[in-house]
Amino acid sequence: SRLINYLFRNYVVPLKFTNPDVTADGKPRAWIDLTKLETLWFNTGTLCNIQCEHCYIGSSPTNDRLVYLTLADVRSYLDEIADKGLGTRQIGITGGEPFMNPDIMPIIELILESGFNLLVLTNAMKPMEHKRDALLNMHSRFGSQMVLRISIDHYIKAKHEEERGENTWEPMVKGLQWLFAHGFTIDVAGRTQWNDNDQELRRGFARLFKTLDVNVDAQNPKELMLFPEMDECAPVPEITTECWGILNVDPGDMMCATSRMVVKRKGADKPVVLACTLLPYKEEFEMGTTLKQASGRVKLNHAHCAKFCVLGGGSCSA
Repeated sequence: SRLINYLFRNYVVPLKFTNPDVTADGKPRAWIDLTKLETLWFNTGTLCNIQCEHCYIGSSPTNDRLVYLTLADVRSYLDEIADKGLGTRQIGITGGEPFMNPDIMPIIELILESGFNLLVLTNAMKPMEHKRDALLNMHSRFGSQMVLRISIDHYIKAKHEEERGENTWEPMVKGLQWLFAHGFTIDVAGRTQWNDNDQELRRGFARLFKTLDVNVDAQNPKELMLFPEMDECAPVPEITTECWGILNVDPGDMMCATSRMVVKRKGADKPVVLACTLLPYKEEFEMGTTLKQASGRVKLNHAHCAKFCVLGGGSCSA
């Protein structure tokens, strides 16, 4: 079975992603040093209005393992950025569905008033619709300082709903078209799980955007981001210090060289800072409660480090 094959390949012969310092074959494991905290992500909670088939964080209407961040939580980290002169230029907001967080609009306002560029990830469905008036107010005051990234898993409705569930296409389209009609700055996140090649996907999305009369440039990787899949059951190689030269990849281009994510675990007294947006439940990637504590080295001791970032070239930031 798939599970047995995964266990055999990754844990029996041999034990991969176990030792933070060396790979299973005894080679020095690659690491990433923080060059500058360019982007700070806030996970505003794992609750979501829908439950996707392959959500990397397991968001759903019942998953509250990561609870809602409050305005005070966010303010403390923005204050630290200012006090320490960290030079952070961008704040990212993700979930769950961020617009379900009761503090989301005050959080957005605080971030924008503090002068940061803001990227908000959303499925553009009912929770966002309920915040239309407040969003229009933010847009009138801050314009393109705020970008909303809409999740459209595939340009074909049936495949999008295969991932997101029945009756998720039309509400998303409605939200996307409303944002465009009111002049918001938007981009789109798609997925590659159906094995279309990059250009096939971009051509398909271009046709969709034209049909919907939405001005998103499908050939621009910033306006249409296509994320590699994060299948923990797929065998992937570990990344050694030699891999940078072999692959001709710059470690400074990895997400954890320039970003961190703040989460608040259920039952915790305060938030913590993680090395990566993709590993919210892995305690070994928890780096402390402050940004200063989280400025240390990150060892690439997880399959996502290899498949999504190093080999897949994925990045959540704009």
